[in-house]
Amino acid sequence: MAKKLVVKDRERCIGCYSCMFACTRTWHGAVGIEKSAMRVKNYPGVEGAFSVRVCQACKDPECAAACPTGALRVSKRGFGVELVKELCTHCRKCIKACAANALQWDEQEQVPIVCHHCGVCVRYCPTKVLAMEEVG
Repeated sequence: MAKKLVVKDRERCIGCYSCMFACTRTWHGAVGIEKSAMRVKNYPGVEGAFSVRVCQACKDPECAAACPTGALRVSKRGFGVELVKELCTHCRKCIKACAANALQWDEQEQVPIVCHHCGVCVRYCPTKVLAMEEVG
């Protein structure tokens, strides 16, 4: 059965960015967090808090529907999206259409960074914020 990435317990996030480093290294062979398909952002204050944004693995993704060229389309798994880089015109309509504000943009290549729901971020999260959940 197919699995998708989910945020299990955001309150446990310590902002270490291990998940983002793992994603970037695995899928782009780079060191850093800029090419991660997910985002962890901190909101400083007395208590502090983190926002963890991951692809919601939509069955009918608004980001793909907004793509005028078909570069972003529903994944062969039947949920989430995949990118045909050669068709992308760099219009960013997909980014604006993502209701969860989870689709990331690669500033260097000028294309969306799609989540593969592979689980590498889950394996590197030390506080079990993320999990893989079966898609029904």
